[in-house]
Amino acid sequence: MAILVTGGAGYIGSHMVWALLDAGYEVAVLDRLSTGFRWAVPPRVRFYEGNVGDVTLLDRIFSENAIEAIIHFAASIVVPDSVADPLSYYENNTGNTRALLSAAVKASVPHFVFSSTAAVYGTPDKPDPVLEIAPLRPENPYGQSKLMSEIMLRDTARAHGLKYAVLRYFNVAGADPAGRSGQSTRRATHLIKVACEAALGKREKVDVYGTDYPTPDGTGVRDYIHVSDLVDAHLKALEYLRNGGESLTANCGYGRGYSVLEVLEAVGRVRSEPGSSNGGPLEVSYGPRRPGDAAFIVADPTLARTALGWTPRHDDLDFIVRTALDWERRLDRGEVQQRTLAESA
Repeated sequence: MAILVTGGAGYIGSHMVWALLDAGYEVAVLDRLSTGFRWAVPPRVRFYEGNVGDVTLLDRIFSENAIEAIIHFAASIVVPDSVADPLSYYENNTGNTRALLSAAVKASVPHFVFSSTAAVYGTPDKPDPVLEIAPLRPENPYGQSKLMSEIMLRDTARAHGLKYAVLRYFNVAGADPAGRSGQSTRRATHLIKVACEAALGKREKVDVYGTDYPTPDGTGVRDYIHVSDLVDAHLKALEYLRNGGESLTANCGYGRGYSVLEVLEAVGRVRSEPGSSNGGPLEVSYGPRRPGDAAFIVADPTLARTALGWTPRHDDLDFIVRTALDWERRLDRGEVQQRTLAESA
């Protein structure tokens, strides 16, 4: 039996693949390589290049592999792009999920783990950790496309007996502590990735949007979760479903937040540690708020901890930043690609 990971050549998906292999699972990966990398997929994994909405390819995958579960990461995730081109987001995120669900039902796949987002909540009414029962008010096509996929998954499960776990996660960052994978996406917009690139001279500056929020230092506060803890939550969700657990929707975060300026301070602090290659001061550009940006959004992860038995191991901002910086340095030196080519030989 195998686990199908869609988007398994991307940032979070590639970490998931390594975690599944570490746990002894057989893995197949489907990825169109629009933002992912072929070298990010371990050589011993069966890889299919293509679109999640390609029904013919899906039929082939399910005929060639005994798939017992799907972990679905493949999606477009850049919020401003979703505003500028909403139809592409509804096609890739929602339409392709529909095609995947249809193929899963046809192949009698019993378990489905879906990568969702805190964007389904929109802006919270008050600065408290967000519960899964909070109002669902996405403020952009990205969030809407994910919520629509959640609804399709729920309705499909009711009609066909599929069991699922929807994991809504907050701000994912960091890299595999073993150095096997990390955030490599071109034109990445995540704050820690951007700040690490700026710290190493790969970007001219870091843009800070809004310094007048009702937060301690005036900048937005977010819940940053290490990617390894996030994929562990997916692994726990998979095990929960395989053990007969009922379908659920759970937040993935640490339950506390850091402001934009606190993140930038952490990047400067970690970059200055002994043995690190120090650069000049981090160049920061301050601008007005962006429409739709919340002042404060932090997860309440109680359900994931209690129902899934999930216990995060890397709830430390400096550790998250340190692994992200280490990965950026490895990318600069070409070590990752060279290692992967050697493993494939």
